[in-house]
Amino acid sequence: MIKSYLDYLTQLVQKTNISQATAYDSAQIIALISLILASTLLFFISKWLIKKVLGNLIRRTENKYDDFLLNYHFAERMSFLIPIYLTRGCIEAAIPEFTGLASAILTLTKVFEIITYIGIIMSVIDTLQAIYNTKDVSKTRPMKGVSQVIKIILVIACILLVIAAFTNRDLKSILLGLGTLSAVLMLIFKDSILGFVGGIQLTVNDMVRIGDWIVKGEADGTVIDIGLTTVKVQNWDNTIATIPTYSLVTDPFTNWRGMSESAGRRISRSITIDADSVKFCTPEMLERFKKYQLVNRYITDTEADIDKFNKENGIDTSNLVNGRRQTNIGIFRAYLVEFLNTNPNISKELTILVRQQAPTESGIPIQVYCFSAEKEWIAYEKIQSDIFDHIFAVIPEFDLRVYQKPSSNSMEKGFEALNN
Repeated sequence: MIKSYLDYLTQLVQKTNISQATAYDSAQIIALISLILASTLLFFISKWLIKKVLGNLIRRTENKYDDFLLNYHFAERMSFLIPIYLTRGCIEAAIPEFTGLASAILTLTKVFEIITYIGIIMSVIDTLQAIYNTKDVSKTRPMKGVSQVIKIILVIACILLVIAAFTNRDLKSILLGLGTLSAVLMLIFKDSILGFVGGIQLTVNDMVRIGDWIVKGEADGTVIDIGLTTVKVQNWDNTIATIPTYSLVTDPFTNWRGMSESAGRRISRSITIDADSVKFCTPEMLERFKKYQLVNRYITDTEADIDKFNKENGIDTSNLVNGRRQTNIGIFRAYLVEFLNTNPNISKELTILVRQQAPTESGIPIQVYCFSAEKEWIAYEKIQSDIFDHIFAVIPEFDLRVYQKPSSNSMEKGFEALNN
């Protein structure tokens, strides 16, 4: 049929009173042009049918996995194969000796065939990646880096196959020729190679997952994407920071996942007490402090233990220096421990500690160390602030003072008091 069409075109062109050889060449050119137009028309028709007919059928199915194939242009890319094979078949059947133009078009069809198949394979990879991302395991074992490496390999293979098609050489000889360019290729794909190795280490060692809160340099937020060469972090101000994947393996960073999976989020803060306000408790002070319910039992039990110790050792308690005595700062520490133990927002499964740290030139630091039962940032900050609001307000009730460097206003008032 195709041969008859070519003969018909040759006869038709000969009617213009040109030679048979010229008529035959002209007929071949007309046949090629008409073939290209027909292939183009067939491509648009097949593409329309796939998008309208096949697309609607896929969307109506209960299985959602085939929707991913449609979203990643699998069927649309398959439609390219129809005009490619039609064009090639017609050229081989109609022009067996292959003129220069026909040979060039035949080479182009081979190139388009290679690119199309690579595109189809990439659509399958994207579909598999999308399906994998719907699984819970994708958060702990992200595979995006692996799929990106496979795509890079496919692109390299596509380039080599296209070069082989244009040069009419076999792939083996091209690969041998590229041996001298290996150093250049290593340099070009250095970040990709390092990222791939780093991504494997991150995945195997479970160092970073999507959704983790990490801190590294300017990045401080939630991991939203783990790629081949970069990890994207959405900071708390909603800016996006990108970190080289391999730097998470070679450089230190903080991952707060352990906190998120634990029973609480740590509160660790110190209050500096003015050393001049620390004193032994007088009987009057002890009676006043006993009215504070959280330390009533502590004061009573401790006082009984101290009295027993002093009597057994024959200590003269008329002098404050002799024997054991309770201090206002010691009772204050006991109060804070009971306050934290009775606070419903503090985790009782983890450490609760109130300790005195080494004195400094600013006073005596009292550290509060415990864990908030709420780990979400806003709730955590509210609990922490409420605790220290109470602590700052209750300190004067124990005849203690918080150390604070004098301001210029305080100094002016002091000078005015001296002058008066």
